[in-house]
Amino acid sequence: MTPTDRPTAVVIGAGVSGWTTALVLAKRGWRVIVAADRFGLDTVSTMAGALWEWPSAGRGALDDHAAPARSAVWAIRSYLRFAQFAADTRTGVSLRPAVFSFPHRIEEDPVELAKMTMIEQFVPAFVHDSALIDTHGINRATGVIDSYCYLAPTIDTDWYLVWLAREAKAAGVVADRRRIRGPLIEQEQRLCAEYGAQLIVNCAGLGARELAQDETVDPHRGAFLWVVNDGTRQSRVTAAHVLESDAGSDGQNVLSIVPRGADRLLLGGLVEPGQHDTELDLTGYPPLQEIFDRCIEFLPALRGSQPDALCPVQVGLRPFRRDGARVEAQPGSRIVHNYGHGGDGVTLSWGCAQEVADLAYGMLATRGAA
Repeated sequence: MTPTDRPTAVVIGAGVSGWTTALVLAKRGWRVIVAADRFGLDTVSTMAGALWEWPSAGRGALDDHAAPARSAVWAIRSYLRFAQFAADTRTGVSLRPAVFSFPHRIEEDPVELAKMTMIEQFVPAFVHDSALIDTHGINRATGVIDSYCYLAPTIDTDWYLVWLAREAKAAGVVADRRRIRGPLIEQEQRLCAEYGAQLIVNCAGLGARELAQDETVDPHRGAFLWVVNDGTRQSRVTAAHVLESDAGSDGQNVLSIVPRGADRLLLGGLVEPGQHDTELDLTGYPPLQEIFDRCIEFLPALRGSQPDALCPVQVGLRPFRRDGARVEAQPGSRIVHNYGHGGDGVTLSWGCAQEVADLAYGMLATRGAA
């Protein structure tokens, strides 16, 4: 295939889904333009905690869709890529133990048991043992009685997005800073003509609500606390931790403690549907202080830890979708959608991008035969 007969794709969105999709398409022979009004640190993707996890099992108001088999395939494909990237320090990806703790026996919860069974089958270094609670210094007084652990990729999204964009540009991807508004289907002909494109991929995250006319896309406010993890004030935490919510809770009891870089931790647990204000601070918003206190209670090794002086709180809006991620071609068009990943955007990124590329090839072959 020569440069003159390569098909052209326009990818809308420059978050982790957009750049990953662009890179996969470019590697498969497409000319690719990434069109977005925000790039780099301005994107929602940099707000992600970015601990690879098995896709959400679906429970409660915060995540009310079942994790289909497609999501599992996407996650596994992504795991394999991240495991490869961990060998290169430039990527911002590392592999570390991730310990998941529960306030109930996992065998008593059919959803969690099915999830754990899949993890054991596909993810390296899996261990299911309540003794992990004591081994990792978790406070049993917080009610945890069961746990498992596996080797998980953690992704420093600040570093990773820079590396990912650089890789995409090295593969020939071109960035175009612009904002595309209004229903995409109404602009398809114009955009394809403007870019000389045979394909438009919608990776617009929250913007997909407008572009795809999908009212099920809903912003959920999430927040993380940045904490110093250099070992000077407390023991350095090297494993990631997740305290899963009780089956009867609304999901707000989930805590996460994720090492980021050489000397920082991300403490999480705040997920708030319907809240759009991103100007929060530790002193003025009590739920953030509650997260901090609960993380210290759960993992006493954090006692004495201090919030990062420059950036103690990071807040963003995550693109949840009622029926989960949408990765499909829009019938009768040259549009493929890849959005609605919620908090699983990084976890699913490579698997979704590969499926988009498969769909793109199928669309191109069908049109060529028509």
